[in-house]
Amino acid sequence: MDERIRECRERLNRLGKSIDVEALWERVRALEAAMAQPSFWSDRVAAQMQAKELESARTRLQRFEALAKELEDIEVLWQLATEEGDALAREEVEERLGGWEKDFERARMEFLLTDPYDPNDCFLAINAGAGGTDAMDWAEMLLRMYSRFCEKAGFETRLVDETPGEEAGIKSATLEVRGRYAYGLLKGETGVHRLVRISPFDAAHRRHTSFAAVTVTPIVPEGDVEINEEELLIETFRSSGPGGQHMQKNETAVRITHLPTGIVVSCQNERSQYQNKMTALKILRARLRALMEQERVKKLEELRGELKEIEWGHQIRSYVLQPYQLVKDHRTEVEVGNVQAVLDGELWPFIWAWLETGQKAKS
Repeated sequence: MDERIRECRERLNRLGKSIDVEALWERVRALEAAMAQPSFWSDRVAAQMQAKELESARTRLQRFEALAKELEDIEVLWQLATEEGDALAREEVEERLGGWEKDFERARMEFLLTDPYDPNDCFLAINAGAGGTDAMDWAEMLLRMYSRFCEKAGFETRLVDETPGEEAGIKSATLEVRGRYAYGLLKGETGVHRLVRISPFDAAHRRHTSFAAVTVTPIVPEGDVEINEEELLIETFRSSGPGGQHMQKNETAVRITHLPTGIVVSCQNERSQYQNKMTALKILRARLRALMEQERVKKLEELRGELKEIEWGHQIRSYVLQPYQLVKDHRTEVEVGNVQAVLDGELWPFIWAWLETGQKAKS
């Protein structure tokens, strides 16, 4: 129990650093001082925005302080229970600590996922990179990994597009992920993922390095991004994957190119050409919103979900199967030795670390 309580204290301290409690208090004091000025409401729109920000900041601080106070009470109660050998007090500590952990997880999600599109559904696209057949096999492994993660997280998934590789694996795939905070939790997975293993496709059993790119974009309402049909090149083709005799004989698959940006999206897993077109437009709208949001990104390929260099030196995470077993995130330095668990969808250590690091950087 001592170790569990210490771990809870460490998690609370990390959360406090990531949201920068001191800076949040300073912001609250500054906003309160501004609201006390007679001229505060002269600009009603700006005043309403600041009032809303103040309310949000106060709520976050109150929740954080409530978590801190409850954990302090639990620590004191545990110390007394240990000193006096009180079995009932020990049971109370166990129950209260379980409740605290649940409250902490809910609060952590709300604290760290504050961007406008974080609560939205999303599209998760995977593209094989350098590494030939091994890279296509790796892309399929990633598709399975994210499908497993979404299943465990309670998200609904739907495969809207998939292009199989010539020998094995997939060249690309796009998952539609539905669930509250789907985009917020998965957005940090965008980047190049590197795999090191003994290749099952090499007769000499040599170690190979493969790469695949993952891009996550939020699903946005139709009115959020306007699309001019005159700027679209719409092509139809036969589905390349399994889909029954009807889908193979007719050109139900749709590929859309947005001419001003060069963004290309496709969908071939729906039953009709119209449904594929509507889904492709939804993906295009998400990519265009990502393009609008990423002002600091200079390379267009990084916004299209097809990273320009899906190879060595650009990876965000490495998955090493040989000569040792380790998954390492190069942005947060988080390492996990149980590679199989990660490939089975256990991504929470990487997701929380990235969110906490990112929130701290924004503060």
